[in-house]
Amino acid sequence: MMLPDQMNCVEMDGVGGPEVLISGSRPFPVPTADEVLVRVIAAGVNGPDLVQRRGHYPPPEGASDLLGLEVSGEVVAVGADQTRWQVGDKVCALTNGGGYADYVSVLADHCLPIPEGVDDVDAAGLPETFFTVWSNVFFGHTVPEDGIFLIHGGSGGIGSTAIQLGAAMGLKTFTTVGSRRAAEFAKSLGATQTINYHNEDFVELTREAGGADIILDIIGGVYVARNIKAARHDARIIQLAFNLGSKVELNLMPVMLKRLTYTGATLRSRPDSFKTDVARELEKTVWPLFAKGHLRSVTHASFPMSEAADAHRMMEGGAHHGKILLTNTA
Repeated sequence: MMLPDQMNCVEMDGVGGPEVLISGSRPFPVPTADEVLVRVIAAGVNGPDLVQRRGHYPPPEGASDLLGLEVSGEVVAVGADQTRWQVGDKVCALTNGGGYADYVSVLADHCLPIPEGVDDVDAAGLPETFFTVWSNVFFGHTVPEDGIFLIHGGSGGIGSTAIQLGAAMGLKTFTTVGSRRAAEFAKSLGATQTINYHNEDFVELTREAGGADIILDIIGGVYVARNIKAARHDARIIQLAFNLGSKVELNLMPVMLKRLTYTGATLRSRPDSFKTDVARELEKTVWPLFAKGHLRSVTHASFPMSEAADAHRMMEGGAHHGKILLTNTA
């Protein structure tokens, strides 16, 4: 296959709002010995992309400065030291950046086959949220049978994945939403109970059910103290983002009295070996659930790669249900 010298991509003209995203051109990426080169069919838009665009989430050393942490596509070249993937294979992959482009080099061990029954484009919306939720909630952890899993922001990318995985793993999934439409969407994914944060109190409703065993939060701010109130003894609270801010004044006595575990993580900075372990467990344990109908891809909207700014505006608007994708039509 003859590959070009240059490729199209989405670059950042400085930092700031969605308007800094512009069409550009870059030299063609060359895969290292342990990478594969993927022709990008689609790329997922994620919260970290927005934060990096604003200048607050720099890529790790050696990673591409282009946005894009997950893609689906076709393998067009393979590194000398990798043996699993072949030219022509369709994959979805977690990247350290570079997904907003025609081509991206990805560690071969961070690629997964596209699950049975999932469209090639929709598969681009799987890696980032499934790696994140699985690694924080399930990977290496004992999950209480029939426990309560409280998920904030149930209609977004992380939330929609967490609801599905929680339900598939036998948990009762409670989730906060902001509208009747979002509640219906969450219910369709397997949510046990939806809580409209405009007029309902998630602390009260969760405590009435016995308290949450696991809480997954992307909100922060005043939710930090409220999560502690909503948790039952020996619960885990997992912080993945701080949409309302990360600086809070907190009484830690309930953490001690309830024996709570409060933790957080960013996926991008985790060691490659850790992501490889997560990828293999996803492929073994989670990916077969798509074929069985227990999980499904959830795409809210797709934009051409050249319209990345509009995709970011939609995500910042917060009204999306599921994933927002960028597609390459060539």
